[in-house]
Amino acid sequence: MARIKGATMTRKRRNKVLGMAKGYWGAKSSHYKMANEAVMKSLRYAYVGRKQKKRDFRQLWITRISAACKMNGMNYSTFIHGLRLAGIDMNRKMLSEIAIHDPEAFTALTEQAKAALKA
Repeated sequence: MARIKGATMTRKRRNKVLGMAKGYWGAKSSHYKMANEAVMKSLRYAYVGRKQKKRDFRQLWITRISAACKMNGMNYSTFIHGLRLAGIDMNRKMLSEIAIHDPEAFTALTEQAKAALKA
């Protein structure tokens, strides 16, 4: 029985890593050891970045809503509380889009929130 060697799979694995490192600066794109380290770090950054993206967008939406609330004489927390009391269940992404593209509708929402707070 013939002996099975691992050269084919090793070459395939190395080429895969070098392909992922294409475009990296200097020897990181052509030397396997350096490319492997750079790719592993890049994949770690990408994994963390996918989690941070969610936080960053939520923070952006809240900032936009807060700015629109201030223009209507409210702060963010009382606005959100007023919406809850009024029974308006809308996510922050949609509130942010309304604040940017339809300020009149957002003003109507703030009026409803104010009315719910007084009642």
